[in-house]
Amino acid sequence: MTVRKWARRLGMMGAAAIAAATIAPPAHASTNPYTGAEACHNEFGGSWSYSSDGHRQAKTDGGSVWGDVYLLYNSATGYNCVATIKSAYVGTSTGTTANLLVDDGTWKNHSDADLYRYYAAVQWYGRGKCVQYWGTIWDPTATYLAEGSRDYWGNCS
Repeated sequence: MTVRKWARRLGMMGAAAIAAATIAPPAHASTNPYTGAEACHNEFGGSWSYSSDGHRQAKTDGGSVWGDVYLLYNSATGYNCVATIKSAYVGTSTGTTANLLVDDGTWKNHSDADLYRYYAAVQWYGRGKCVQYWGTIWDPTATYLAEGSRDYWGNCS
């Protein structure tokens, strides 16, 4: 292979790499400074513990992980908290939700849904009640989403 052909091939590969880098959105631009417990404390105060079976990854249909959904409990108050913590598009305002379904006779869905930079969090009283939880994270164009959930009743004590 001549030097000229080699240089042309390298140039084409470099151009393709630059094009791919500018087209693909930087989903993981920075690290989220908040944990699930910090999100619940920041929004509602108190001391929060991670619940058993209280973690789901928020994944896209293609399997990419864009964050985590946590179920936490405050034993002093009897409240549950769900926090959706972003690991994609951190620092960028995107649609983010945290949802808690409490089996209190009427199966009330409690949610926090808005454009958030780091997390969404919701709490509701749940001592002695079973709960389900889920969260979503949207991309900046609101075209694609990642979701994580536990769609069966648990944490009933």
